[in-house]
Amino acid sequence: MAVNVPGTIAAVGQMGYKFVEAAGYGDGKIYGMDPVEFKNLCESNGVQFLGAHCGQVVPTKETWDQTMAWWDTCIAAHKAAGVKWIVQPFMGGTAYESLDALKSYCEYFNAVGEKCNAAGIRFGYHNHDKEFSTVFEEKPIYDWMLELTDPAKVMFELDLYWIIEGGKQPVEYFEKYPGRFELWHIKDKAEVGASGNIDFAAIFAAKEKAGVKYGIVEVEEYNFPSLESSQKSLEFLKAADYVNLTE
Repeated sequence: MAVNVPGTIAAVGQMGYKFVEAAGYGDGKIYGMDPVEFKNLCESNGVQFLGAHCGQVVPTKETWDQTMAWWDTCIAAHKAAGVKWIVQPFMGGTAYESLDALKSYCEYFNAVGEKCNAAGIRFGYHNHDKEFSTVFEEKPIYDWMLELTDPAKVMFELDLYWIIEGGKQPVEYFEKYPGRFELWHIKDKAEVGASGNIDFAAIFAAKEKAGVKYGIVEVEEYNFPSLESSQKSLEFLKAADYVNLTE
């Protein structure tokens, strides 16, 4: 995407992907394009533009209004493009240093979620491993986040690879916090299914308990050129009898 946005979207559509989740927002534009222009590019290649990764660190009292104004612009851009969700994929380092700082993030996410709701967009949070390996008062950060955020305002995009790297199992969280995981990042060490270390069958068997509505393939490390890795990941899912890609 950094080199050739139209060519990449065309390739993704040709592979058979049906929608994309973007990660290229800035100053009211998406990958440097007008939001509606980017939506039209996707749709002309048989791909829907359904979601995006965006975010800001938790504001101070002094920067609250400025940060909320940033979110107003961001939300308006994505509403114009017709997206269904916006996900923040990070927190600042302070969230991993104290429970009070983490609580500030949860309050902030509730406020952003309320703004997104008003625009007809779901707001969520995407994890990495530290949310599970960092513990406050004998409880992982991720558990605190699930309990301190309002389900009506904040959903969770669970990264199926990073939760395991953090020492936890997805199905255990589906059982403990049913319905909170509206999105999944279907991810592995490299291409989906390549490591053989993730029990995707058990995870998919628990999808109703999770509350998942969309699964997004994400590849961060590559054994092949990136587009080829994306295609191999989709082929793995198409071949898996526990995955129904028509749902």
